[in-house]
Amino acid sequence: MKAFFFDLDGTLLDSLADIGNACNAILEKHGYPTHPLPKYRHFVGNGFGKLVRATLPADAALDDQTKAQLVEEARQYYGLHMYDCTRPYDGVIPALEKLSAAGHPLAILSNKPEEHTLEIVQRYFSAIPFTLVRGARKDVPLKPQPHALLDMMKTMNTSAAQTLYVGDSDVDVLTARNAGVISVGVAWGFRGADELRQAGADHIIDTPSQLPKLAEEA
Repeated sequence: MKAFFFDLDGTLLDSLADIGNACNAILEKHGYPTHPLPKYRHFVGNGFGKLVRATLPADAALDDQTKAQLVEEARQYYGLHMYDCTRPYDGVIPALEKLSAAGHPLAILSNKPEEHTLEIVQRYFSAIPFTLVRGARKDVPLKPQPHALLDMMKTMNTSAAQTLYVGDSDVDVLTARNAGVISVGVAWGFRGADELRQAGADHIIDTPSQLPKLAEEA
């Protein structure tokens, strides 16, 4: 029986507008240029701290403490507005329901802060019996480092050969590769099929409805 581990933003949830709006609000507050929302497709994926830092002007002379404060402000703003525009991608919930009904263990591993990850999964996927849900935690390396994924696999007693990691970016493909599991790229996400192909994804799917069939083929 295959176990499915999922990235969250850009894979299960279309959350780009809320993430981008949170960062832009803090940039505008401090007098920095904002960014068009589509540009955030390439900012996200490496954790909230790197996201905020990537949006700052290259010539912004800020010390680490000031940058950390901006990250915290954006994190707090996002926590208050992460349901404004965010929605599950069409077809995601039925696909998850089919996988669960077929007996496949399901889990989520995101680089989103864990408190936000747990809250938003409860909001949108309360009916899906995920075995584990993990976000970014202190002292645990972020994806693409494999530590968190390997720890979750151990807890769930699933082998690498029976594990699929599903995501929308090269970070997710690298995470799967570093953990020695099967990588599945979703073309509907933030980054698109070209990046997933170049990263060497084992499988690329165009719609969530392909996930149950992939359980039999991968």
